[in-house]
Amino acid sequence: MGTVTLGVSIAVPEPYGSFLQKRREGFGDPHAHGIPTHVTLLPPTEVDASSLPAIERHLAEVAAAGRPFRMRLSGTGTFRPLSPVVYVNVVEGSASCAWLQKRVRDGSGPVARELQFPYHPHVTVAHGIAEEAMDRAFTELADYEAEWTIEGFALYEQGEDGIWRLERHFPFGADAFGADDVSAAVPRQDDAGIRSSWTGSPGCP
Repeated sequence: MGTVTLGVSIAVPEPYGSFLQKRREGFGDPHAHGIPTHVTLLPPTEVDASSLPAIERHLAEVAAAGRPFRMRLSGTGTFRPLSPVVYVNVVEGSASCAWLQKRVRDGSGPVARELQFPYHPHVTVAHGIAEEAMDRAFTELADYEAEWTIEGFALYEQGEDGIWRLERHFPFGADAFGADDVSAAVPRQDDAGIRSSWTGSPGCP
């Protein structure tokens, strides 16, 4: 059956997703139009195609144990000079993202893997472009704020054409939706393709 390349992420919902994607385009990032705004949980990982059913079962189990949580974005950060990336900070919800990604990559699971760098949840707004444009992104989004409720995550697969496509959405456990601290979620960002520039590093788009 060969191999496939998979990734797992949390989509940034509308209206925030499209806004940040358009700003990224405006800074001159050539990959922006093909990358829906997201927070990575599992960077691109090559697996045997025959393992897909086991992977989906594993992700469903992770999601079933999860609970909706608030995510808040505020201001900008950068991985420069280590990696040419400017991002919007995840200032609330980062611990939950870390919990999820650790369980997605668990050593006993079907997508066990080590990361090249320590996990740092973020939303990329500029990657691999001119320094002047990176500086613009860092400055112009310094006051950016957004907040919503995360209710699940999604599995994507990279096609032979280099486009990432949504395979399945995994909502958190049904019993979690009665939690007192959960408010109505903002509608999820439209599931457009994610191109092959999505990489697993501090530069993860």
